[in-house]
Amino acid sequence: MTRPELLSPAGDLERLQYAIRYGADAVYAALTEFGMRAAPDNFTPAQLEEGCIFAHARGKRVYLTLNTLPTNAELDRLPQAIADARAAGVDGFIVADLGVLRMVQKLAPDVEIHFSTQMGITNHAAATAAFELGAKRVVLARELSLEDIATIRAKTPRELELEVFVHGAMCMSVSGRCLLSQYLTERDANRGQCAQPCRWKYHLVEETRPGQFMEIGEDESGSYILNADDLCMAPFIDLVCQAGADSLKIEGRAKTMYYVASVTSAYRQALDAFLAAPDNFQCPDAVLDELTRISHRRYSPGFFFGRQNARQNTRQGGYIRDWEFVGVVESWQDGVAQCTQRGRIEAGKPLEILTPTGQVLRLAPEWLKNEEGESIAATPHAMMRYTMPVEEPVPAHSLIRRSTGEKA
Repeated sequence: MTRPELLSPAGDLERLQYAIRYGADAVYAALTEFGMRAAPDNFTPAQLEEGCIFAHARGKRVYLTLNTLPTNAELDRLPQAIADARAAGVDGFIVADLGVLRMVQKLAPDVEIHFSTQMGITNHAAATAAFELGAKRVVLARELSLEDIATIRAKTPRELELEVFVHGAMCMSVSGRCLLSQYLTERDANRGQCAQPCRWKYHLVEETRPGQFMEIGEDESGSYILNADDLCMAPFIDLVCQAGADSLKIEGRAKTMYYVASVTSAYRQALDAFLAAPDNFQCPDAVLDELTRISHRRYSPGFFFGRQNARQNTRQGGYIRDWEFVGVVESWQDGVAQCTQRGRIEAGKPLEILTPTGQVLRLAPEWLKNEEGESIAATPHAMMRYTMPVEEPVPAHSLIRRSTGEKA
């Protein structure tokens, strides 16, 4: 078994940097076009180059998503995007279209090719065919079980790497091949613009009674008939690795910097615990605690233990948000942390600080001071600079949060 890679999402340069600071071995990102997530800011060519320099200086890798299905008109712009990414120093292209594949092979023959999950690779024959077409790696479909993955590993060339999603949002459609968003909102999911209509709450209308909306209800909250749980395989990371995964992928390029850092930190701890004791893995309690401190839907292991165990969360359409990200530690000296506000806090109220090493510090600062050194009761202004007492040394880029039950 090779040492699995921990792969994190990077919706912009800040998120790329935090993913790497908090333990990612590699990140995946996109330019402003041709990536399957249109909502994030994504990267200009200059930002992508800066991100590659940052990653490579720390021994990490950057993969670029070119996994939309481009139109004929868009193909005219693709060569420049490939050239820009190659010049920036990306380590791999993630593709989902045979035309894009051939164009990448022609224009960037020295860059790895990964087949996207959008290709729907669900068996060893498809994975082997991808390898024969030039793929270094395939991103397996989310609908596979651990047994399916092990079979693919056993019946494909060992040089072919297998990438597996282990955490994040799940799609109600096979490998993201959904047309609902296009039909209902004219936002094409296969072009990175999904409006997530599967998360909406629906009523039923009978054909001969137009305008009469009948509620679909399981309880007083109604029902979300297409909604899926969030995937979480941290407690079973040993089984994923033993099945043959070379790369463990976290979903979430549209998520915040805090989300990326927190989830990456949690999976870094889980993976390191497995690597330290592969035959006696127990997921650390701190990992599961950390995964409750980001915005998420109800967790499940998805399809990994078979389709009969895959669940849809039809009773809840929204997110669980028990914790709020409120600040960044810029520096620490002599028991005082210099911070930047990302949310309002009050003196004396409980906080937690997550450090890049995964350590969590708990405190209730006795005082707060603004940039002028004046005592303040709270931090009401966005991005304001302030100081607070923190006894233990805290690295720069540590993240401050508070329970949403602790109202400031």
